[in-house]
Amino acid sequence: MPVLWMISIALKPDSDILQLPPQFLPRTFQWSNFVNGPKEVNFYHLLGNTIVITVLSVFGAVTSSMLAGYAIARINFRGRSFWFYLFTFSIFVPGIVTLIPIQRLFFSLHLVDTWFPLFVPAFLGNPVFIFLARQYFMSVPRSIDESAMIDGAGHWKIFTRLMIPLTKPLWITMTIMSFQAVWNDFLNPLVYLNSTQKYTLSLGMASFMGNLNQGSPEYNYYMASNLLYMLPPLLLFFFAQRYFMMGLGSLAITNK
Repeated sequence: MPVLWMISIALKPDSDILQLPPQFLPRTFQWSNFVNGPKEVNFYHLLGNTIVITVLSVFGAVTSSMLAGYAIARINFRGRSFWFYLFTFSIFVPGIVTLIPIQRLFFSLHLVDTWFPLFVPAFLGNPVFIFLARQYFMSVPRSIDESAMIDGAGHWKIFTRLMIPLTKPLWITMTIMSFQAVWNDFLNPLVYLNSTQKYTLSLGMASFMGNLNQGSPEYNYYMASNLLYMLPPLLLFFFAQRYFMMGLGSLAITNK
């Protein structure tokens, strides 16, 4: 129902938005709001910024977590259990606790007001994803990589040629979860970005909402832009939902 109200407001002219009593269906459908609204928000420039940050963050989080999960699950090395428990423990540390130390670190490196703080931490792995990857790799029979090693394959070839195809539902599930988290992230861009030209869509939409609170009646533009903002995560989930459900189902069976 809230989405239907958003669509209704996005299609109304200015004069109908604050009408009392409110009418659900617009008297006239003003489709131009989907053209003029994004122009007011500088939508397509912020969309480009958000896509770059999201793609780098998702790639970093999924790749590093898959590699760490594979190493902990399939490679015997000293301290393997220590690293696994360290990653598991870090899941319970709230992100807000580490926000100020990390911000001070990037400030000392003169990287504040750049995009680096928004995607570089992703390349260090996501503790939840590492835990899930380790559990998933543990469920794959050892005989598969033992056979590959007899044929001369090393761990890199086993990981890229065998494990990546076998764990497709897992890394697609990670991609969807990571994409949604980064796409909707408001706090980190707010902390690290000062220049409006470097803003992400979440910051741009919040700034536009601030202008609305100062008296501008352009709620129809805001709702039209918000609907476009919601579209990429919905499309990703729509096209990958089969693998997402397979990934969650496999993880549930693995953890029994």
